[in-house]
Amino acid sequence: MIRRGHSPVGFTLIELVVTVAIVALLSTVAFPLAEVVVKRSKEQELRLALREIRSALDAYMQAVEEGRIAHSADQSGYPESLSVLVEGVPDASSPDRKTRLYFLRRIPRDPMFSDPTRPDEETWGKRSYASSHDAPEEGEDVYDVYSLAPGIGLNGISYRYW
Repeated sequence: MIRRGHSPVGFTLIELVVTVAIVALLSTVAFPLAEVVVKRSKEQELRLALREIRSALDAYMQAVEEGRIAHSADQSGYPESLSVLVEGVPDASSPDRKTRLYFLRRIPRDPMFSDPTRPDEETWGKRSYASSHDAPEEGEDVYDVYSLAPGIGLNGISYRYW
């Protein structure tokens, strides 16, 4: 059966070009916004990881001050490494001394660190109690941690100083 007087069904070339142009314009706006969303998400992970490690370091120091962790007078009272927070330490206040104190289940990874082959503990810069805030250096203990990522956050502050 042949239809007469009807126009062919479909899109004209001009309609297709206009549609492609609109989609291209929208994608040029959407991609940078998507990158900002991904960066903001990683920065939130970084904040949470730093808070978790720093809280564990503070809890370790509090346990030392309470006498639950044995240490000598010439030590700062902070752990020798981040792995101590996961492996645990003997509880000096327990009668059998077999009970261990744990401060972290695992060491969180720095989400901004670029090398996926390095262990989680090595993704963080460590500052000893004896080093200055301006020029943090590793030492006999871990007083604080910072990101080794070279970038600058959305807030304009280098990740190293978070």
